[in-house]
Amino acid sequence: MSDQTSTPQSKALIVHGIDVTERTQCAHWHSDRDIIAIKHRCCGQYFACISCHNALTTTPTPTPTASADGQAPNGSQEGGIIPHKADVWRKDERDTPAVLCGNCKRELTVKEYLGCGNACPECQAAFNPGCARHYDLYFEM
Repeated sequence: MSDQTSTPQSKALIVHGIDVTERTQCAHWHSDRDIIAIKHRCCGQYFACISCHNALTTTPTPTPTASADGQAPNGSQEGGIIPHKADVWRKDERDTPAVLCGNCKRELTVKEYLGCGNACPECQAAFNPGCARHYDLYFEM
């Protein structure tokens, strides 16, 4: 296994994870329907799954990459992500774009994703219905 990121071609969004594919599948979840990535509230970064997030945010990395104002970008550091604990999207943040379809690369709001019937509203690609068992790891329910 290797830590890697996938950059969806249609947008400049980076999906972090372990062995991430172009469709956002990872070492932990890689069926034909495991094709979403979730932007984590805690860092504003897309990860293929919570296990990838936790694996890649527990080890410090050396020098921060500074932006023009001298601050490290939210959740990022040269060579990795700033170590932190995951946080869930609150109910009052359901209009936030936070889910990426790995098939067409459309960003869905939390509300759109939770109400999409396990299919992308843009390309109709099927999402894994089993993900509902893990919503509480990403979203306040």
